Amino acid sequence: MKFDMTRYLPILTWGRAYNRSALTNDLVAALIVTIMLIPQSLAYALLAGMPPEAGLYASIVPIMLYAVFGTSRALAVGPVAVVSLMTAAALSNIVEQGTMGYAVAALSLAGLSGAILLTMGLFRLGFIANFLSHPVIAGFITASGIIIAASQLKHILGIDAHGHNLLELIISLGAHLNEINWITAIIGVLATGFLFWVRKGLKPLLQGFGLSSGLTGVLVKTGPVAVVVLTTFAVWLFGLADRGVKIVGEVPQSLPPLTLPSFSPDLLGQLLLPAFLISIIGFVESISVAQTLAAKKRQRIDPDQELIGLGAANIGASLTGGFPVTGGFSRSVVNFDAGAETPAAGAFTAIGLAIAALALTPLIYFLPKATLAATIIVAVLSLVDFSILKRSWAYSKTDFTAVFATILLTLALGVEVGVSAGVGLSILLHLYKSSKPHIAEVGQVPGTEHFRNILRHDVLTDSNIVTLRVDESLYFANARYLEDKIHNRVAGDKAIRHVILQCSAINEIDLSALESLEAINERLHEMGVCLHLSEVKGPVMDRLQREHFMSELTGQVFLSQFDAVKTLKSLAA
Repeated sequence: MKFDMTRYLPILTWGRAYNRSALTNDLVAALIVTIMLIPQSLAYALLAGMPPEAGLYASIVPIMLYAVFGTSRALAVGPVAVVSLMTAAALSNIVEQGTMGYAVAALSLAGLSGAILLTMGLFRLGFIANFLSHPVIAGFITASGIIIAASQLKHILGIDAHGHNLLELIISLGAHLNEINWITAIIGVLATGFLFWVRKGLKPLLQGFGLSSGLTGVLVKTGPVAVVVLTTFAVWLFGLADRGVKIVGEVPQSLPPLTLPSFSPDLLGQLLLPAFLISIIGFVESISVAQTLAAKKRQRIDPDQELIGLGAANIGASLTGGFPVTGGFSRSVVNFDAGAETPAAGAFTAIGLAIAALALTPLIYFLPKATLAATIIVAVLSLVDFSILKRSWAYSKTDFTAVFATILLTLALGVEVGVSAGVGLSILLHLYKSSKPHIAEVGQVPGTEHFRNILRHDVLTDSNIVTLRVDESLYFANARYLEDKIHNRVAGDKAIRHVILQCSAINEIDLSALESLEAINERLHEMGVCLHLSEVKGPVMDRLQREHFMSELTGQVFLSQFDAVKTLKSLAA
């Protein structure tokens, strides 16, 4: 079999067709995204408990590696709010923030996450992410957004506070309210209010002055930069750092350093579960954004190759002073809207951030941490969506249970417990639902060959024949339920001579279910009733024919339900 390099190096595909037009569009998009990412990267480093320069480092090499290995033309990889929060939650339980050990643990977490993603991609295990249902993810992100916003209030108010869940944060904030630095609070509140206004009110105002929609969109995206410039200048001009306003301080002027994660078995063992959760959450968020944007241009995303791309990005972060990264929603949408045509836009963004790391870091010495906190709060509150509770309640009480439990547990016990519980609960609820599959007794619609539920339609039935349609594959969890359902239907009706199991919705029958079918066949035989099958799918029939069940079946296997009823009625006549 010929080895296809383009399978693992998508850059070979889009790189061949790269032209001047794509270059121009990618450069424009990179400029806009770079301006947006400078304050955002600093803010997410703060959220992760890392020094501010780590946010820039985590946004340079990872983007370039994704440009080589990723399949999305618009996805922008780097620090994101939820993954940064999960990083802080995981590491603060192991080492103290601000220490060298914390930074090494962050590198190790990124490296371990990268190794997990890379392994999943090479073995094509992207389907594992399917165990996280979208309602549960929505609930988790909503709860995480609330926790993130609450965790940044300490920077807005200029006080000390800590906590891994909402309750701990509220208690800690309440205990330190008497320590509020009012100058910091004014800066934080004004910055937050301005950023919210920029999102909602600036665009209509600029359009009212006759500016084009494209230009106003760019100016709105640069709102955080304006806040950074204004508040930094104010702190420097009025010497507010000497009055208790906490600032970013000195940030090294350098490109990302070469770093090495720890290979300590003890540390890696402690980080394994958080790394796995970060990998799955990050992949789900990233692939959702990538597929949404790709669909708009009828492009294709390869989930398994995306795992490889994100894995390479995280390994790159671990080797260059960063922390776990993934594809971000806001930066990717900006990248797409700005006209990015290829992943080269990400590489140009990395170059822009590298220039910023070398030349602009002295300018943010007086940047107040309250401004970065405001940037985070405004970004994450857009992720909070309680409408998922109303929607899931109206559509499915089971999904509502999973979503509500995920939100509640995440708020009460923290992100790791919340997402773990959400995954576990989703699987348990799925098993519970599928353990009691919908089984309908069906009859013939007059004048047709169609069969429908006797409780929903006016249909023809025969007192000697019972047809049950199982709307679920049969496996160990629901096999006994089918046994009980058939027994209860037949035991009280002496006229029944035939039971037809309509298998049109059965895609698989596992060994436990096969044993149940054997038991049903034998039990019905003892009652003087024949068991028949109809509309059995080819792959299911192939498996059944491997066992002795088919030779012991008391009835027949029919191609269609109509043939089954017609034949059995003629035999009775």
